[in-house]
Amino acid sequence: MNQVMPEAECLFSLQAIDKSLDRLAMQLDRDYLDKNPVLLCVMNGAVMTMGHLLPKLQFSLETDYIHATRYGDKTVGGELNWLAKPNIDLNGRHVLLVDDIYDEGITLAALRNFCQQAGATSVKAVVLADKQHSNKYGVQPEYIGLQIPDRYVFGFGMDYKGHLRNAPGIFAVKENAS
Repeated sequence: MNQVMPEAECLFSLQAIDKSLDRLAMQLDRDYLDKNPVLLCVMNGAVMTMGHLLPKLQFSLETDYIHATRYGDKTVGGELNWLAKPNIDLNGRHVLLVDDIYDEGITLAALRNFCQQAGATSVKAVVLADKQHSNKYGVQPEYIGLQIPDRYVFGFGMDYKGHLRNAPGIFAVKENAS
């Protein structure tokens, strides 16, 4: 970990992330002003995104979290592992899944399906970062903050082997590191 951070490339500063979240908040304010949605923080990566986004929103809402992962402390996704489901009843509610990154979309598709099966009126996704590659699965997120290159990234909630979620921005691991 001590070698990864100094060699990483900063893709987005905290200021750039904040501007992106301001833009997302304006879109969400327009679309959810009278819907009282449930915002589900996708753990663990979206904690920072959710925490920075919430004070920017100007509408009534409820929050909860959902936790399913394919990564754990690895850099490659595997089987989906459910760790926590929301406590709020989603039946008849508009749901916004707030996530850190849209990579392949397998986890996001499973989360959408769970919410739909729970009776949600609508399920849409808000992601801080959309990784640019063609190996996508499922429905594209409706709200996207930033476009990032197809590299392994960390910071602002995203981890590198379970660490560096607290890095002040979004960073790309040096190309030959793993």
